[in-house]
Amino acid sequence: MPTDHEPRRKKLKLRAWRRGFREADLILGPFADRYVPDFTESELDWFEIILDQPDQDLYGWILERAPTPPEFDGPLMDRLKAFRDIAHKSGPNG
Repeated sequence: MPTDHEPRRKKLKLRAWRRGFREADLILGPFADRYVPDFTESELDWFEIILDQPDQDLYGWILERAPTPPEFDGPLMDRLKAFRDIAHKSGPNG
């Protein structure tokens, strides 16, 4: 029986856009808009845990200024890191 994750998806997208750390918002918000609608349940779990991490830590991992802890490293973090370049090129209105 399929589970409707739409309320959870909306909440995660809102959290991604409203972290209070503008630089992270401008990467995580568009990333969430683009990918969260198609995330599986396990991907939603990962993203939710990622959003619980301190802003400075998460931003450092995304920019590769600090090593990503093994528990967060993997294909989804790789996708997020690759997306930062797309978000940076398109700017806040892109």
